[in-house]
Amino acid sequence: MSTALTRRAVLAGAVALPWLAACSPGTEPPAGVDLQEGNFSSRFWPGQKVRWRLARPALRGSVTSPQPLVVALHGYGGDANWPFDSAHIERHIAPTGLAVATIDGGDFYWHARRSGVDPGAMIVQELLPLLAGKALATNRVALIGWSMGGYGALLLASRLGPSRVAGVAAASAALWQSPGDSAPGAFDDAKDFARNDVFARRHVLTRMPVRLDCGRGDPFIVANRAFARGLPSAAATFDDGAHTQQYWTAHAGAQMSWLRTCFT
Repeated sequence: MSTALTRRAVLAGAVALPWLAACSPGTEPPAGVDLQEGNFSSRFWPGQKVRWRLARPALRGSVTSPQPLVVALHGYGGDANWPFDSAHIERHIAPTGLAVATIDGGDFYWHARRSGVDPGAMIVQELLPLLAGKALATNRVALIGWSMGGYGALLLASRLGPSRVAGVAAASAALWQSPGDSAPGAFDDAKDFARNDVFARRHVLTRMPVRLDCGRGDPFIVANRAFARGLPSAAATFDDGAHTQQYWTAHAGAQMSWLRTCFT
């Protein structure tokens, strides 16, 4: 199946990512990388057993300081496996020295919903405390996300603020400039859109490092360009490519290297 999606399908958020079928969850980690995973019952997603994964530089001897942590948010149709099995972010852990944590977020666009599900709060109030006891620096983290997760990373960064967020990288972020343009199901209604409008929260994002990557053939390029115009401090890369796994995999190394600089 082709990894290129139509403009209508992407903007509508109506299809799961087709390359999920090609995932290889049993793949061995690269040299110098340790993997952990688990699950928990979340009060922010009632009735759901939520899975998390962690890939980190292998620990050698006694730990003298906590490892810097990146929280990675998957796109629509994805799960905790997706950043590793499709974007292959694990390839960039040993070179950068950054640990990466992922979590199942469903298709809720990483914000509180009328149903009672709130994946953003799940990250802050459950995932980060869970990881705090694993020699990871959870008081100040970086964020990365793709498509729906790119939007979610920007939103969560704007909620946490510069004291908690070292930097945020959004790849092909699913952005809309008005509630009428948004994907069905991305927001409960127009008021929900307004509460979670990242365009209206750029004043917070100006106080932290932000990177935007989007292909010129991506249906979200117009909104990403508009977002960047109101955030002139952002490192924006608008280059050849579309809303595809190939684009995200090709840019993951540069994004992780950029996030590494945010911790220095």
